[in-house]
Amino acid sequence: MSKSLFRVKPVEPAPHVDAGEPVEGSLQGEGNLKRVLTARHLVLLGIGAIIGAGIFVMTGQAAANHAGPAIMLSFVLAGLACAFAGLCYAEFASMIPVSGSAYSYTYATLGESVAWFVGWSLVLEYLFAASAVAVGWSAYTISLMESIAHLFGSDWKFPALLASAPVTYANGKFAATGALFNLPAVLVVAGVGYLCYIGIRQSATANAIIVAVKVAVILALIGFGAQYVNPENWVPFIPEHEGGDRFGWPGVLRAASIVFFAYIGFDAVSTAAQEAKNPQRDMPIGILGSLVVCTLLYVVVAAVLTGMLPYTELGTAKPVVTALERYPSLSLLKYAIEIGAVAGLTSVILVMLMGQPRIFFAMSRDGLLPPFFGAVHPRHHTPHKATVVVAIIAAILAAFFPLGVLGDLVSMGTLLAFATVCIGVLVLRRTRPDLKRAFRVPFAPVICILGALSCLALVGFMGWYNWLLLACWTVAGFLIYFGYGYRHSRLNQSA
Repeated sequence: MSKSLFRVKPVEPAPHVDAGEPVEGSLQGEGNLKRVLTARHLVLLGIGAIIGAGIFVMTGQAAANHAGPAIMLSFVLAGLACAFAGLCYAEFASMIPVSGSAYSYTYATLGESVAWFVGWSLVLEYLFAASAVAVGWSAYTISLMESIAHLFGSDWKFPALLASAPVTYANGKFAATGALFNLPAVLVVAGVGYLCYIGIRQSATANAIIVAVKVAVILALIGFGAQYVNPENWVPFIPEHEGGDRFGWPGVLRAASIVFFAYIGFDAVSTAAQEAKNPQRDMPIGILGSLVVCTLLYVVVAAVLTGMLPYTELGTAKPVVTALERYPSLSLLKYAIEIGAVAGLTSVILVMLMGQPRIFFAMSRDGLLPPFFGAVHPRHHTPHKATVVVAIIAAILAAFFPLGVLGDLVSMGTLLAFATVCIGVLVLRRTRPDLKRAFRVPFAPVICILGALSCLALVGFMGWYNWLLLACWTVAGFLIYFGYGYRHSRLNQSA
C-alpha cells in the first residue's frame, strides 16, 4: 500500500494545441473543455485575481496589526517568494497544459497521496479566498451605497444585522458582532457563481472589463493620493517590536504571510490551461506577466496608503476608503475608489469561483472524487455541478465567518501548494529530463529550493490556531481520500 500512495500519473510531452483541436493535454482522463483563451485573456485573468484583496482589503489589516509602513517590504518579500513559485508554475503549465493546477503537477511528480494533499489545500486557497474577498466586497459595497444615499441628502444606513458575520476575529480572540449574517457577501457569490456557470468565455470577457475599471481607479489613487503623502507617517518604517508577531521584523514577516493571500492570481491562471488556445506559449506569459504588473502596483499603493494615514488607523475592511475619508478634497476619488474596489473584488471572486471547480474537475476525472464533480455542461462546456457546489459553500462561509480567519487559511493553503510545485519541478527534472519544456526555470536548483523554502518559512509565521485548523482540515481530507479516493483512483483500478 505504501508504494501505491506515491504512484504517479504518466507524463508525456504535451503536443501543440490550438483552439478547436481535440487534444486535451498530456495527462490521462481529461474532459472536453473548450480552448478559447488567449495570452491577453490569461494576463487579465491573473491581474483580475491578484489586484483586489491585497490593495483593497488585506493591506490595511497587515499594516495596522503587524508591519506598519514596512508593509511595503512585506509585499516585496511575498512577491519574491511568489516569483520563485511563479517560475516553477510556468514550467509546469507550459509542459502539462491541463486543468488542476498544482494538483495535476504534483500527481505527475510526487505521487497520488501528495497530490490529494495539495488538491485539498487548494480548496483552502480558492474556496476560502472567494469567501474572504466576498466579505471585503460587502464592506466596500455598503460604503458605496451609503455614499450614494448621502449624495442625495439621505442619511440611510445599511441594516447592521445583515452587514457582517455574527462574530469577528482580532488578536487571537473571537467576539460577537450582533449581526445575523453578511447578506451582500452572499449575493455577490451567488451572482458571480452564475456567471461562472454559463461559460468561461463570458467570464473572461467580463473580467477584462472589470480589470480595466479597477486598474484605472488604482492609478488615480496613486496619482492623486501621492499629493497628500506625509513622509512623517513612514517613521519609524519598522515599528518597535511589541512581542509575538506585532511589529518589528517578526511583524514584517507575519504581514508577508498575510499579504501572500493577494498573490494567488497567477495560480488561478494555471487552472485555465486546458482552455488556453496555445498553453505552451501563453501560460508563462499569463503567469509571469500578471505577477510583475501587480507586484509593482502593490508596493506603490502600500506606500501611498501608509503615507496618507498613520498605519494604526488602517485596520478596517475598507482601508483605501478609510484613508481617503480623511481628505474632503478627495471625495470624488473616494466614490471612484469604492466603485473600483467593488469591481476589483468582484473579479477576484470570479477567478476564484472559476478556479476551484476546475480543481474538483481534475480530481474527479482521476477518480479521487465522485463523477458528479467531473460533469461538464453540454451547452456551456463548464464543470457546472462543481461550480454550483463551490458557490453554495463559499456563500455560507462568507455569510458567517470573519475576514481574518478566512484570509489566514487561504494563505496557508496557497503557500503549501506553491512549495510542492517548486519541489515537483526538481523531481521531474531528475526523473524525466527527456520531456520537452517550452519554458524552463532558469538556475532551476537554486530557484526551486528558494521558492520552496520561502513559502514554507512564511507558513511558519502563522499563528498556532491556524496550524490547528490546518491539522483538522488535513485529517478530514485524508479521511475522504482513504474512504473514497484511494479505492476509486483510476491508477488503482488500472494497476
